Amino acid sequence: MTIGLIILAIIVVIVIAIISMYNSLVKSRIKVDNAWSQIDVQLQRRFDLIPNFVETVKGYMTHEKETFEKITSLRSSWSDAKTVSEKASLDSELSNTLKTIMAVSENYPDLKANQNFSELSEELRNTENKISFSRQFYNDTVTMYNTKLEVFPSNIIAGMFNFKPRDLFETENDEARKNVKVDFSK
Repeated sequence: MTIGLIILAIIVVIVIAIISMYNSLVKSRIKVDNAWSQIDVQLQRRFDLIPNFVETVKGYMTHEKETFEKITSLRSSWSDAKTVSEKASLDSELSNTLKTIMAVSENYPDLKANQNFSELSEELRNTENKISFSRQFYNDTVTMYNTKLEVFPSNIIAGMFNFKPRDLFETENDEARKNVKVDFSK
């Protein structure tokens, strides 16, 4: 009877450990999903601000037509993007394009003095900061989740219940890591 109790106690401990690891993995996966949705919300907010910003700037910067067309194209592509890497790529391109507009706006003193432009610029800057923070939080959360999928013994539970690693939010091209170069000699 003592051996039976010992075996039962070991089985109970193992079951509790499995349940605990499984619940921990589920909680981590939910945190990753939440962190991604925070990025998505901020990116959508930026995309919602862009039309107002573009309309404000258009009157002053008539020769920057291709920049506005690129923003419109990127905005349209946003709704088609489904994966983290697709959205990261679009985010990177849009960030570079917005940096170009901000740099070019330096040559338009009337535009810089425009209250609507100033307010929208500030909103975009704040949104960019929130996006940056959200990306960092998402990547930290994904790293913790992916680590749980790799370390023993939770890797066994992750394999048994088919938990899959998640992608980090990364910049896909080297251009996004460089400063924007603005050339007015054209």
